[in-house]
Amino acid sequence: MKPFFAFSVCASVPRLRFLICCSLMVLVGSMLQPIARCQEQGAKIQDQPYRPDAGKFPLSEKAHSYRGVLAFVDHANRRGSLRVETPGEFFRNAPHPFAMLPYGMVRFHGAPADLRDIPLGTVLHVRAFLPPDPKTSSVPVFGKGNPERPAENHALLVEDESSFCVREGKVWKLKEVDVQGNQGTISATRESKAGGEKADVETLTLNAATRFWRGRECLSLDDLISEGVWPANGKKSLDGQAVQLGLTWEPTPGGVFLRYHVSDIWLDDAVMQRAIKNQTEVHKTLIRTRWMPASIDAVEYGKFGRATVTATLFGGMDESLYADFKKDAPAQMNSVENTLRHTHGAYGPAHMASAGTILAVTKAEGTPPLGSSGIQIRFETDLIIEGIRPGRVVRVRPRSWPQVNVPREEYLNDGDVENRFPSPAIFPKY
Repeated sequence: MKPFFAFSVCASVPRLRFLICCSLMVLVGSMLQPIARCQEQGAKIQDQPYRPDAGKFPLSEKAHSYRGVLAFVDHANRRGSLRVETPGEFFRNAPHPFAMLPYGMVRFHGAPADLRDIPLGTVLHVRAFLPPDPKTSSVPVFGKGNPERPAENHALLVEDESSFCVREGKVWKLKEVDVQGNQGTISATRESKAGGEKADVETLTLNAATRFWRGRECLSLDDLISEGVWPANGKKSLDGQAVQLGLTWEPTPGGVFLRYHVSDIWLDDAVMQRAIKNQTEVHKTLIRTRWMPASIDAVEYGKFGRATVTATLFGGMDESLYADFKKDAPAQMNSVENTLRHTHGAYGPAHMASAGTILAVTKAEGTPPLGSSGIQIRFETDLIIEGIRPGRVVRVRPRSWPQVNVPREEYLNDGDVENRFPSPAIFPKY
């Protein structure tokens, strides 16, 4: 018995040590589990896409940024599709739907724009969020995104390459051109105007359709070749010439799936400023005929339909448009839905709009959030319509702007948001 007992005790010592170690590991593991869970939850919170509150301007730094090529546009409903940039076989990516937030801004050629101004195939930079209200989204809502299909498909800002560079203070510096007949490639870097920034060299294609803007001239590749500025065939160093570029995507031979194409080159800052002015005038005309969008902050109701409305004008417009909103100026206000289509009136926006007077115009101190102008108006009317309520979106027209009728696809005479999108019924049967 004794030898057996001694053997059992000796044999049990390692086992006992093992059991004690296991117990300690379980204990320590149970203590660390909440910490690990908290760290995991913290990572999820940091990486979780941001959903703005409906009726409020979001924090732009919480937007998800990506780049893609415009594949489809429904300008009346301020939505479209992008082929989102990813490594590899880019052309195989299915178009990804996006919608402009009511206060979302579009910029083209460095100036305010509308989706209707941007040609298909244009490379666009996007800053977007999750939909504020998925139930009223005008495009499909994705529960979980991926690089090809970001869940953040409600855009705060959509801008082409030249707009992005102008806003960020960047230029493209041309390194070398290689011309072969009526086409070629150009190597360039996108970097800060001030310099001191290390940037990767990108290879871009160009061809006979590429436009070269210089002064008041629009030149072609043949013009530059005939002037001796660029070679007819072969390579030439461009010594880091600073320009602005318009980028699109074109099918590229040689099995290259992702190489952008140069649609426009603005050869100096003066000609870029001219392009900005031209596009600004296009947009000013659009807003004066479609009215300034705004969000309702508060409504003070009076008797017999009278009310005083406080509204914030949306941002991204030319300053001359905001200057038209003046104290004591007569104005009209009409309800719109989130795509900014008018919802009241069977003959256009002015048909059922509330008429009245602008009582006050104030400008908030500091820099307003992206999407807001920071300009608030107080508008008094003696007959307020149903759609003018706090948190809703409206359009406002100073009476100094022209009163015109807009195309039928740009307003809903019954206000039914379910009928806002085209259906097969738009094609008549003959």
